[in-house]
Amino acid sequence: MKRFALIGIMLALWVSVAAAQKPKRFNKAIELLEQDQPIYYTGGGGGYEEGKKLAQTWADYINYELEHGAFDMTKLREFMRGLVDGGPTKSGHRTPAVIVTLPVTGLDGPSMLANSWVVQQVMACGVHGILLCHARSPEAVKVFVEAVRFPFAERATGLGEGMRGSGSQGYAARIWGMTNQEYLKKADVWPLNKQGEILLGLKIEDRHAVANADKTTKVPGIGFAEWGPGDMGWSFGHLEAHDPPYPRDMWDARNKVFAAVKAAKIAFLEMSRPNTVEASIKEGVRIIAGGQEAAERGRKYSKREMPW
Repeated sequence: MKRFALIGIMLALWVSVAAAQKPKRFNKAIELLEQDQPIYYTGGGGGYEEGKKLAQTWADYINYELEHGAFDMTKLREFMRGLVDGGPTKSGHRTPAVIVTLPVTGLDGPSMLANSWVVQQVMACGVHGILLCHARSPEAVKVFVEAVRFPFAERATGLGEGMRGSGSQGYAARIWGMTNQEYLKKADVWPLNKQGEILLGLKIEDRHAVANADKTTKVPGIGFAEWGPGDMGWSFGHLEAHDPPYPRDMWDARNKVFAAVKAAKIAFLEMSRPNTVEASIKEGVRIIAGGQEAAERGRKYSKREMPW
């Protein structure tokens, strides 16, 4: 009898742990940010086989490179399918989150509007977010958010009607593992929509973008921003200043962007190393690039409970 009682206790504990680890949201990155836990990412840019391999990545999300990589939607769709076939993640999520960097830049409203079709093509692949590079203009950021949203999404002050068209939900819903109707309800931008599962970010990565950082970061629907030291350095005329120590003008730009992000109450993204990750977390950085060792140290420091 004691043996059966022990088995019963172990089974109850297993069920309890499994329930505790069950994802509370579809988007793993958003779930962690809601807990004020830092998130960590790696890069991607391939097709099905790379997706299947990265399904078990140590990272919380994958930054899929299209800014300078080939704009190949078939490959991106296959990448997303590979993630599904290689999943779920150790945390129980269907896939890691995938955030795509666009070849379109946020220079001004008219050019962003003319290229809004790129946003819709990317979203139709079933990704979980987009990062807009060179986000200089509040008008461009506004159009960017509108291009991601559906026309029926609840309006927000400062935003117009969503532009995403009917028909874009079919493949994306299959990647997300839900019906079209379920996807239509969930595929909205967080934190504007508290139930939304789409995470949008900005690269405020040149001196022109810094001048408008206070405005662009406050556009409803934006969830995070970074300062992009590589392009920022070039903008100030520094050819070899991607990594610290930075010149004074770059530090000033970085601090202005960080201050704008804090004021907007969104997440700040920045590179960190294993020996600096704890200081980054203390400062308030919540999206961290820097590799697996930095991620593991950071997760232990922040006492993260979600498996990785």
